[in-house]
Amino acid sequence: LSQRSCLSLSLSCWVCFATDEDDRTAEWVRPCRCRGSTKWVHQVCLQRWVDEKQRGNSTARVACPQCNAEYLIVFPKLGPVVYVLDLADRLISKACPFTAAGIMVGSIYWTAVTYGAVTVMQVVGHKEGLDVMERADPLFLLIGLPTIPVMLILGKMIRWEDYVLRFWRKYSNKLQILNSIFPGQKGHIGIGCPVPRIPAEASPLADHVSATRILCGALVFPTIATIVGKLMFSSVNSNLQRTILGGIAFVAVKGAFKVYFKQQQYQRQAHRKILNFPEAEEAWTDRQTH
Repeated sequence: LSQRSCLSLSLSCWVCFATDEDDRTAEWVRPCRCRGSTKWVHQVCLQRWVDEKQRGNSTARVACPQCNAEYLIVFPKLGPVVYVLDLADRLISKACPFTAAGIMVGSIYWTAVTYGAVTVMQVVGHKEGLDVMERADPLFLLIGLPTIPVMLILGKMIRWEDYVLRFWRKYSNKLQILNSIFPGQKGHIGIGCPVPRIPAEASPLADHVSATRILCGALVFPTIATIVGKLMFSSVNSNLQRTILGGIAFVAVKGAFKVYFKQQQYQRQAHRKILNFPEAEEAWTDRQTH
């Protein structure tokens, strides 16, 4: 306690607020540039405070919360065996994120390859698909097969229905035939009716649910195209042609229903109204009466 005799001041820990008179055997340290009441601190208290800040990462830097001076933390020297083990542990910790990323990318790649092979056999036919892949160059398969799900997802992201809707809304007033084709029933709005305002529309990709719908819709599209082709074009002998026709028919019918549904939602949003509060409505009625 020579510092105390020199300064004629009682030491006070800024962590536990105890003084040197409370525990004369405690070890004190001055770890930063602070002066006054935050100048001294118990070694044990500061160690505990540093542990809380490092949160298990012993190499993390810790600074004083008052003067922002970085604490000088030293460790005892390691033996050769412990040094090698510590070095190996740090190398493994740094390599694990890259290894995990590589495993994830590899898993996605081989999943895409498998999906592409299954899609080829589904669209072309099981035997025909196997023959095509057996005759093809392996390098071509490794590059071409994983691009099948990628192309399906990119194709699903082409929202051609939005262009139809824009054209529809731009020329809906001129195309009055729409009202005769889709007349509005009592209490409902006709599909070609003019709108009093343009409602705000959210981006379809802003919602994570829309992104998952795009992914799922793209991946199940070959199966749906195959089923629709077998149901609607059973007279076509070629599996590939039948699947292509089924896919075109499905996209056209689904797109027509989607355009109609979205236009109805658009009309509904455009014609919405905000009603008066009941008390305000009564006051307005009384005012009109008197």
